[in-house]
Amino acid sequence: MSPLKRIRIIKMIQVWQQLKNKIIGSNPNAFNLEDFNVVKEGKAEILFPKKDTVFYNPIQQFNRDLSVCCIKAWDQLYRENKHKKGSKRSSEDEPLEKRRKINTDNDDRRYMRILEALSATGLRAIRYAHEIPRVKKIVANDLLPEAVESIRRNAEYNHVEELVEPNTDDANVLMYRNKALNQKYHVIDLDPYGTVTPFIDSSLQAIEEDGLMLVTCTDLSVLAGNGYPEKCFALYGGVNMVSHEATHESALRLVLHQLGQSAAKYKKTVEPLLSLSIDFYVRVFVRIRTSPIEVKNLQANTMTVYHCSQCGSFHEQPLGRTSEKVTKKNQPIKKYSVAQGPPVDSKCKFCDGTYHLAGPMYGGPLHNKEFIEKVLQVNANHDDDTYGTRRRIEGMLALAQNEIPNAPFYFSPNHLSSILKLQVPPLKKIVAGLGSLGYECSLTHAQPSSIKTDAPWEAIWYVVAHSDDQLHNKKLKENSIGHRILNNMKSWSKDQDFKTLSYEPNDQSGKVESLRKLKIVRYQENPTKNWGPKARPTSS
Repeated sequence: MSPLKRIRIIKMIQVWQQLKNKIIGSNPNAFNLEDFNVVKEGKAEILFPKKDTVFYNPIQQFNRDLSVCCIKAWDQLYRENKHKKGSKRSSEDEPLEKRRKINTDNDDRRYMRILEALSATGLRAIRYAHEIPRVKKIVANDLLPEAVESIRRNAEYNHVEELVEPNTDDANVLMYRNKALNQKYHVIDLDPYGTVTPFIDSSLQAIEEDGLMLVTCTDLSVLAGNGYPEKCFALYGGVNMVSHEATHESALRLVLHQLGQSAAKYKKTVEPLLSLSIDFYVRVFVRIRTSPIEVKNLQANTMTVYHCSQCGSFHEQPLGRTSEKVTKKNQPIKKYSVAQGPPVDSKCKFCDGTYHLAGPMYGGPLHNKEFIEKVLQVNANHDDDTYGTRRRIEGMLALAQNEIPNAPFYFSPNHLSSILKLQVPPLKKIVAGLGSLGYECSLTHAQPSSIKTDAPWEAIWYVVAHSDDQLHNKKLKENSIGHRILNNMKSWSKDQDFKTLSYEPNDQSGKVESLRKLKIVRYQENPTKNWGPKARPTSS
């Protein structure tokens, strides 16, 4: 089918849908409530068809609750930045009372245009209409006529017809058309079934400056699995850390890499505000800005990763580097150049294993701590009855906020101990050991009982190995991975200074333990039996 013919068909569907909406909308008894299950979530109630042409997945309530919090937090930061820019442009002689009045008047106005590009039942859009104060318009779009009919019906049932606009369209066609008409959105929510990659380019062009993009990918068998490296590369422009325990973080970094590469073509940058690996999907919240200067940093923020297929050690290789120079006029300038490498030899120096290559992927910080703080403040003001996952949001974001930003990936002391056949050491003991050598450590939201650290792998293996007093009594099989690591330790540890190694509690172990004592909720209770990803909805 030609693109022109496809557009004509879509326009015909839209006209038919508008006429149908007018006819049915004039009749309040157009649907029979007995044909639906009423599902309450947040401040919305939706009519869920019993014949299941459009599905509702209760485990995604965490996703929707978190999205509401993040949009509210972004709204606060967006308006603060607007006020700052406005105050710079205003005259110094302008009365303070007048400037304050301008800011106050702007605070309560409805300005926010939101696009939910793949809306299904319309639950998310209706929740946004009920729960986000400054929403002016929400376009709830879907390609399935049954889904759009569900959106219209639910908007009417929830009395938010003035805010929620049902729309039948191909998501990409809609966003390109909006871009052509200069009708852009402050917030674009992309929550597809599977990969988000077909919708990235159009969404980047349809979003306002400093706008918020919410992106979900549920294809973790590709992003974090072992079987589809070629598909991962085709979709995301990189390969994940196959068979490695940190593969869920590499999944996040591959999604951010694809977003960043796509945005750079339009002189735009993607700033990760919050990046989470959750249940069976990844969810990232990013801010989009036009900044040709920042685009220059993309090369240095992109990396490949060498990871050992046997012991699991990993080493990052940036694709570029930046350095600062001072001109004759004493002005600092940045110089961009290619990176030096590789960071490893052809064989792993710890276990003589083979290195596998992952990436290219995003190599910078995953989160913005100021943004997370705002989200936590918003979440604290919510009630548990309306927001059933409030405690989990608090727990996940507390972990994300405390992750050290300059250390990609994590390791599990349990996994390393099993390789060396040691008794599993307490987490705080390993953190204390690394802290005594001057390195930073933190927990990770992506995997329980795992550590992120800026320590090199020489220090990690040494600290884990010497955490067991019975190390010298261990008799490992001569060709085992653990035996090779211990046997090679003398050669690679002689150039390291481990004299200050101590397992006594210190600042680093204290920070980690104080966080663990908060009884953080990371996982939600199963809302129903077999609650995981459901089948793709089909039209009747």
